[in-house]
Amino acid sequence: MELDTGATAWMLTSASLVLLMTPGLAFFYGGMVRGKSVLNMMMMSFGAIAVTAVIYVLWGWSMSYGADVGGIFGNPFEQFALNGAIYDEAGEFLIDDYGVPGIVGVGFQATFAIITVALISGAIADRVRYGTWLVFVALWVTFAYFPMAHMVWGGGLLSGDGPFASIAAPIDFAGGTVVHINAGAAALVLALVVGKRKGFGTEPMRPHSLPLVMLGAALLWFGWFGFNAGSAFTSDGFAGLAWVNTTTATAAAILGWLLVEKLRDGSATSLGAASGVVAGLVAITPAAGSVSPFGSIFIGALAGVFAAYAVGLKYRLGFDDSLDVVGVHLVAGLWGTLAVGFFATESGLFYGGGVNQLAVQAIIAVVAIVFSVLVTYVLALVLKAVGGWRVSEEDEVGGIDLAVHGETAYETIQSGSVIKEVRA
Repeated sequence: MELDTGATAWMLTSASLVLLMTPGLAFFYGGMVRGKSVLNMMMMSFGAIAVTAVIYVLWGWSMSYGADVGGIFGNPFEQFALNGAIYDEAGEFLIDDYGVPGIVGVGFQATFAIITVALISGAIADRVRYGTWLVFVALWVTFAYFPMAHMVWGGGLLSGDGPFASIAAPIDFAGGTVVHINAGAAALVLALVVGKRKGFGTEPMRPHSLPLVMLGAALLWFGWFGFNAGSAFTSDGFAGLAWVNTTTATAAAILGWLLVEKLRDGSATSLGAASGVVAGLVAITPAAGSVSPFGSIFIGALAGVFAAYAVGLKYRLGFDDSLDVVGVHLVAGLWGTLAVGFFATESGLFYGGGVNQLAVQAIIAVVAIVFSVLVTYVLALVLKAVGGWRVSEEDEVGGIDLAVHGETAYETIQSGSVIKEVRA
């Protein structure tokens, strides 16, 4: 295969866009927490970048796309440290079927692993030891993310080569199961194992900076074009379709979320709009290349409605998912994965395709949830027993930024002296 410079340029751009999503997530999550923990929240995202990028080069790529081991993961030693993944026997760059060097694909896929584990951090904001979080990142991407990527995209159990393909070929265009269901299920487990924040349900824990939340949502939306349109792996019509579907579904989700807020609470809020952005992006991710723009309107609008109602479940059920990872990513990701079975233009129920596509989408969603829950639960319990998850009550109440990182986000200079603010 000859080098396609246009496709290569697009994939390099897409990888850069997806990488931008994690700093965008840092702003989004950072604005949603209280001022005394904003830096810690942002550092959890940057820590996810640092740990995952190194591990991905060492064994992440090989575990995701190496030789199949039982349909669950790739051989981690086959291309350890990318040995054999960059050059052919003649010393030339390996080129994939789209005319893109394989090393570009490595970079693109690494950014997916990074954003997936970073998403989980929102469920345990304000109360977790930073060192424990970094160890969790390393373990979770190894035992949960890389196997899931292999099962869905690397020819494993949940792929078109797996046993469920006899029903219909499973569709996960850009990560409904691999990213959002995986992260959302893990977030629920960690919220339960780590426990509630001090004062949860009795004290106000409002976002300290809605402008930061809106900025983060904007960066996530921008980066998501690399996420979804980049998953076409070249600059073609499927990339264009994914781009339009991503925009349309996200816009519809904003409207759906704001409608729920207006009818239920009396006000359509900026936090609701930002959350609707993410819910729409999540829901269209698995379906972006297989549905029409018309269908994406329904997928997005319903995602906004479902997620807006789902974020309140933590109060009814008594678990502290601090920044609504479960309500947005698990619920909208599950809906988007199932929505393929309804709206896929070639195989969906609404287009005369019968129930097979819907059935296989439900199966891969359930398997993804069960796998993520089991792996995350084991890892969470091990870390709880070995080093512990929680910072001290004094550090949590006083401000995790100052206690853990030795700095605060906001300082006011008065009369030549520095007065450190730790805003509740």
